[in-house]
Amino acid sequence: MVAGEAGRDASVRGARYRAPVQPTQDLSQVEIRRSRKRVRTVSAWREGDRTIVAIPARFTRAQENEWVRRMLARLAAQERRRRPSDDELASRAADLSARYLGGRVQPTSVRWSSNQGRRWGSCTPSDGTIRISDRVRGMPRWVLDYVLLHELAHLLHAGHGPDFWAELDGYPRTMRARGFLEGYAYAAERGADERGEPEPGDDVPAEEVDDGGLDEPEDVVTDEVADDELADDDEAIGQLEFELDSDRDR
Repeated sequence: MVAGEAGRDASVRGARYRAPVQPTQDLSQVEIRRSRKRVRTVSAWREGDRTIVAIPARFTRAQENEWVRRMLARLAAQERRRRPSDDELASRAADLSARYLGGRVQPTSVRWSSNQGRRWGSCTPSDGTIRISDRVRGMPRWVLDYVLLHELAHLLHAGHGPDFWAELDGYPRTMRARGFLEGYAYAAERGADERGEPEPGDDVPAEEVDDGGLDEPEDVVTDEVADDELADDDEAIGQLEFELDSDRDR
């Protein structure tokens, strides 16, 4: 293998390696995880600065390249939806008010704010304005929805008494979102290193890692492979081996 191809870091049957770089995409931070347990689905998610794309072990190189491109596009689209503009934020707040609060709350403005300090959001009942912390930007949609609903409910009830929480009873992810925000705040205050949590795959040789046995994060994009895209196992493995052997002969 020539020096320029060393970055591929591929093994014939390994579960992890870097995706081949295409002329129009920088995939240097993309890691491919092949799994024998994964048959009909492809998933993609972020792990720090890396993007993980989990594919069936039977995929050919052409299928791998196509699905990496497809999943990166879907992941980017999902992230754009999680970073709405002020106008989109206000529109989302109106939808949530109609769905969970009977449309009783109509804020005069809803916008992102960079000066919320430790708060996730704030509101001013006297003028009906809502401000959402920039820290929420990029969090899962259901977390942002909870923060918006929380502030909408405050336009009806100033405190956190029973009447306030009763307004949020209809939102099914209230407790889950609160747990997410508490965990996020704890991690930010203490630092990830102090949590002592092992990274997925620690102490497991790369060629033995199988993403089917590792938990994927909740923030993940998944798609199903159509029947006509499934290659025969022997054919797929043979093609991958041939391509990798060809690389080494160059």
